[in-house]
Amino acid sequence: MKNPHIFSLTRRSMGAVLLSGMACNLALAAGPVTVSQTIAGQASLSTLNSLIVAADLQGALDSAGPFTVFAPSNDALKALPAAVLNDVSSDPAKLKNLLTFHVVPAAALAKDVKNSNVKALNGDTLALSKAGEFVTVENAMVTTADIVASNGVVHIIDTVLIPPAKK
Repeated sequence: MKNPHIFSLTRRSMGAVLLSGMACNLALAAGPVTVSQTIAGQASLSTLNSLIVAADLQGALDSAGPFTVFAPSNDALKALPAAVLNDVSSDPAKLKNLLTFHVVPAAALAKDVKNSNVKALNGDTLALSKAGEFVTVENAMVTTADIVASNGVVHIIDTVLIPPAKK
């Protein structure tokens, strides 16, 4: 061999190409991310994710959808009175009702929101409003909009939505 550095450089280049290809395959193997997985991947939604797991709703939020999830941030959940959070956390039916009040069975990006009422997954009505770039749902402001998932979209909100009391 006249130049051993060429061989060394070629081996490094081949190794880099192989590693790049493996990384691409891993990214493709991961596949699309559902709204449930999107929520699980957001540090600011870790409390909501724990509640979704406790209510056994991941499977529903992994299904075909489409869904729009108005996801209360950790700060929003922390602002709830402890008695309210303890009450819903200890009653699976109340927890599921609270969480499904944050889900609409349709995909809506912020640009598509119109001043209107929509049905939540729990059957109750949610009021949506838009003024310029600001989107609200009930009394909550969307702080981060349009986190797109394979089966819908997640909007992070600053307040927990409380469903109306059942009669």
